[in-house]
Amino acid sequence: MRDQWNSKLAFILAAIGSAVGLGNLWRFPYIAATNGGGAFIFPYLFAILTAGIPILILEYTLGKTYRSGAPGTFARINRKFEALGWFQVAISFLITVYYFAIVVWVLCYIGYSFTLAWGDDSTTFFVSDVLQATSSADGTGGINGHLVIPFLVVWAIVAFIMYRGINKGIDIACKICLPILLLCTIIIVIRGITLPGAIDGLAYMFTPDWSAIAQPGVWVAAYGQVFFSLSIAFAIMISYSSYLPKDEDVVNTAFLTACCNHGFEIFAGIGIFSIIGYMAYAQGCGVEDVAAAGVGLAFMVFPTAISTLPALNTLFGVLFFVSLFTAGLTSLISIIQAVITGIQDKWEMSHNKATTVVLIPAFIISFIFITKSGLDYLDFADYIANSFGIVLAGVIELLLIGWFFKPEKIRQVANLTSNFNIGQWWTWCLKIVTIVVLGYTFVINMAGFLKEGYGGYPMWIGWVCIAFLVIVAIVFAAVKGKPGFYQKPDDAPGYED
Repeated sequence: MRDQWNSKLAFILAAIGSAVGLGNLWRFPYIAATNGGGAFIFPYLFAILTAGIPILILEYTLGKTYRSGAPGTFARINRKFEALGWFQVAISFLITVYYFAIVVWVLCYIGYSFTLAWGDDSTTFFVSDVLQATSSADGTGGINGHLVIPFLVVWAIVAFIMYRGINKGIDIACKICLPILLLCTIIIVIRGITLPGAIDGLAYMFTPDWSAIAQPGVWVAAYGQVFFSLSIAFAIMISYSSYLPKDEDVVNTAFLTACCNHGFEIFAGIGIFSIIGYMAYAQGCGVEDVAAAGVGLAFMVFPTAISTLPALNTLFGVLFFVSLFTAGLTSLISIIQAVITGIQDKWEMSHNKATTVVLIPAFIISFIFITKSGLDYLDFADYIANSFGIVLAGVIELLLIGWFFKPEKIRQVANLTSNFNIGQWWTWCLKIVTIVVLGYTFVINMAGFLKEGYGGYPMWIGWVCIAFLVIVAIVFAAVKGKPGFYQKPDDAPGYED
């Protein structure tokens, strides 16, 4: 018998834990600030309503109805669709192996915060002392010995959670981590808005640049952030929802998940840019000169800001990196579970056996990201996964369900157990609006990559990542699974219905 979540709250917390990740704390504020500021909220809300929530409803309904992870769900709709599920699982596996490294860095920085070990030059400390980064991605440069112990600690924590399963592992981990994350974030926001210069940081993030709305790139950024943030189109939400009871209200749950996630993004952004505004004030420069996206914000900009705070530097540093650690951990376990569910379902393995099958190769491959060239490999792999993998997976998913399988069947199933029904707007968002935006995004990203490459990195790294995604999809779909893997539940709509 398939496992089920202990309660609706357990599923919602797990879904929010997956959605609320490192990107919420460092990516969203910068994306908003550099794409129209306050005006970005409008295309972002439009993207949430036309893509985020509709696809969450779709994936929650698919997982709950077909009682399987992404590969099994698509195979039960039509065996020809199975490769899409494995493509999404491959994306999750790729993200898993490099996401570990980021969580390892965060764990290290919790320790560094007690002594403010980064000193006066946090950038040099991160690049030269922590990563010992090489000047080229052509070789690994060897493993960073001082990262091995935190690396093993993170792996031990994750393995402990994953082997305990859905209810005794992921459920409990999210119930512990999310309150800690929320508490730390509240303290960060309160401290941030009370600092001198905070208003300048908030103005940089929220002041509307209405002319930006007319720029296609802003809309592309909005849709990209929604996919990145909500963990949609790469197997996670289908996997999680496959453990739901059949009578679960997926429509209400999708709205609740999206609102909690995006509300947290904006709330966290207030704290982040308040502190960046203070840092600009302390240095006598503009906010735009301080703000940086991604890794730069978390490991270069913020440590400097922490060091310059007028009081409680150590406490604030610990709180900030603990919040990053809890956000990263809940997202990481959700990504791994998407892979485990796919393997477990196709070959009807026990949970522990499937977990071992996934964790051993992931453990071995993830070592490359704690080498001295790890940052370069990570940056490029992240670019491929998010700019190509997730976008292409989203386009194909919506094409197959929207145009080669009647979405009306899915809408009727979703409405059967919902407190309020979704109308035809949902169908047309999936069939037209989101496909057009994602298709445009994919074409633009691919054209840019073919013309200019990315970051000056060797092109072969990107092609290796892309080849990995495609080969896994083809090979795993071709290998025959257990008979039950292809058997759809009696009450689930089939391709021939």
